[in-house]
Amino acid sequence: MITTNQQLSMGLIGEHLGSSLSPAIHEAEAAALGLAGFSYQRLDTAQGPITTPGEMLATALSNGFTGFNITHPWKQEIMAYLDALAPEAKALGAVNTVVLTASGTIGHNTDYSGFLSGLRRSLAAGTAAENVVLFGAGGAGSAVAQALIDFGATTLHLIDTDVGRRDSLREMLLAAHSGKSEITIVAGGPDNAAAWIQEADGVINATPLGMEHLPGTPFDVSLLRSTHWVADVIYRPVDTELLLAAAAIGCQRVGGTTMLIEQAADTFVLLTGMEPDRERMRAHLANLLEPAAGAATN
Repeated sequence: MITTNQQLSMGLIGEHLGSSLSPAIHEAEAAALGLAGFSYQRLDTAQGPITTPGEMLATALSNGFTGFNITHPWKQEIMAYLDALAPEAKALGAVNTVVLTASGTIGHNTDYSGFLSGLRRSLAAGTAAENVVLFGAGGAGSAVAQALIDFGATTLHLIDTDVGRRDSLREMLLAAHSGKSEITIVAGGPDNAAAWIQEADGVINATPLGMEHLPGTPFDVSLLRSTHWVADVIYRPVDTELLLAAAAIGCQRVGGTTMLIEQAADTFVLLTGMEPDRERMRAHLANLLEPAAGAATN
């Protein structure tokens, strides 16, 4: 059982982590719960000298770290370096949380639960979601795809520039839902976007495009209509180019901050064994983002 003075050293493994708010969110909630021994650090493989997820993980463990979040681009690659996978991580083929136990390192996936909770929280009751287009078939995309199906999608269009990646995700999802004839999953490239978006209820970005160091959108936003709902897993910037374009024409939107808090709370439980106050975490995130929001309007 976790004690308030127990040393809990968490790390975020990924690239270009300078703007990540995860350390601040987790440390604030830990402090509110009286966890004096809690710390959370960025472990950026883009900064060197360690540039691979396996070496970063091994080095951090040797330095006393007890848990990790995994972010772009290592959510799939990290799996090879873990001792075990939780069922949801194994099924999705991606890990965003690693917990150190007496049996070794165990990979989990809270992106799935976080995105699904975000959809339920953000979209109006009765919003159509049977036909959706998902951009990105990587680590985040696999979790989002499963969440979309559990939210009610029966026709899922996967778009990714990597043929192997999108086909692999399609096969994994079909295997997971074998026997469900009502579910149709189609994979293709960006050239399919215009036709598929035209028929879709919702459009989701699970690619890195739109991040602060990778500006842009995964498709031509002129394809959007006001009847679409639009989701983005990116939260820095809060208002990505995609979400701004969606807001301009009156689309319902699901921002990356919603998913961030839900998955962060689920991760906090795994890393500490304690249930956080999700509303308090949302309020703290809003305070952190307020300076950025003010700068964007000046």
